[in-house]
Amino acid sequence: MFDKLDDLLMRFEEILNTLNDPAVIADQARFQKLMKEQGSLQPIVDAYREYRKCKETIDDSLAMLDEESDEEMREMLKDELADARKQAGELEQKLKILLLPKDPNDDKNVIVEIRAGAGGDEAALFAAEIYRMYVHYAESQRWKVETMDVEEIGIGGMKYVSFMITGQGAYSKLKYESGVHRVQRVPETESGGRIHTSTVTVAVMPEAEEFEVVIDEKDIRIDVMRASGNGGQCVNTTDSAVRLTHYPTGIVVYSQTEKSQLQNKAKAFALLRTKLYDIEQQKAHDAEAELRRSQVGTGDRSEKIRTYNFPQGRVTDHRINLTLYKLEKILDGDIQEIIDSCIAADQAAKLAKMNE
Repeated sequence: MFDKLDDLLMRFEEILNTLNDPAVIADQARFQKLMKEQGSLQPIVDAYREYRKCKETIDDSLAMLDEESDEEMREMLKDELADARKQAGELEQKLKILLLPKDPNDDKNVIVEIRAGAGGDEAALFAAEIYRMYVHYAESQRWKVETMDVEEIGIGGMKYVSFMITGQGAYSKLKYESGVHRVQRVPETESGGRIHTSTVTVAVMPEAEEFEVVIDEKDIRIDVMRASGNGGQCVNTTDSAVRLTHYPTGIVVYSQTEKSQLQNKAKAFALLRTKLYDIEQQKAHDAEAELRRSQVGTGDRSEKIRTYNFPQGRVTDHRINLTLYKLEKILDGDIQEIIDSCIAADQAAKLAKMNE
């Protein structure tokens, strides 16, 4: 591990020197690429430099203990040695995590799809609540949210909604949200006061770049039509909505949220590219079944990952056995603790796999 860290430190210093070259500064494409690499190496380099300082402190303290006879000074040196050893151990663990293979999709924007599952209107109402939860979380991260398509029901629910979240590291945090979300509560329409169980399915997909998925024009049918549902002036009176049908896979995507047909077409193609990219990602997951089992819910969309229990005011994530009694805050977008716990569990599983 430390040979690799030495190599990364040398590479980091080499990048810093290269970035000062006027020829590199003039070449914006290369400059941006090097800046991105520097940014990815910075946390590792910072932690490794701190680790080396701790090791120096340990060596110095041990050497001074051999020479020191004053008992008070010896006690001070022992305390300093203990602190340095503890910090070095923590930094070594941190470095192991930083050196884990990084998911190449982690820095990408995401497209999220939420579908009402079992439970009829109650499932659609809960789907709308889950949608708002992610919108509020995205706002807390200063990310941008754009709705792509939505199928609403009259009482404020959503049978289906797809939306894009644009922001640094969006996929790295939201990828753990894919799966079945279950709600247990007494519906407003239930006169007998019985608790019902309903479900929604969440799919979080990394946005595919144009160069990552090439779509052949002959494989696509493009239909334009008037938007339906709650639209503003112009939206429902012009042929602005766009539907794409991809013949090889049978995938149909629809975008109607923009007034401009061109904007809806761009959104529809972005969604189609992402769905095709997601299919390839799922195939890769299936081919690496053992790796997939060691990860925390980042692949199987049929997996029941979380229960929102209203009578008890609790939310339970079944993958990591985490229960939090702050349901209202979570539905208001306060999901960082759950995400952090999933990331920690995923890292621990990967570290254990590496040490086998």
